[in-house]
Amino acid sequence: MEQEQPRKKKRRRISDEAVRDTILQLCAAAGATGAVDPGEVARALYPEAWQSLLPRVRLTAKKLALSGYILILRKGKPADPNEFKGVIKLRLGDIPFPEEETP
Repeated sequence: MEQEQPRKKKRRRISDEAVRDTILQLCAAAGATGAVDPGEVARALYPEAWQSLLPRVRLTAKKLALSGYILILRKGKPADPNEFKGVIKLRLGDIPFPEEETP
């Protein structure tokens, strides 16, 4: 009798644009005074294995913060995007993200 090989789970491919858009959508939904946990972003994109997505969410958040589109908050105060560590929250920044033009 042949033993059946266990199937490997396919990893879901999530684009950088999807990560960026989800961060911006959740921050917009939280409003000007609300904040979003990076884990919420990861869970929205990949509920089955959201922890594996956290480094990408944090990296994308850093890029958005450096561009001024969001703020990275540490203990409720804006943190330097180049030096943040530990528990953070994300909030919309002062610069609105440009809407993509549709032809």
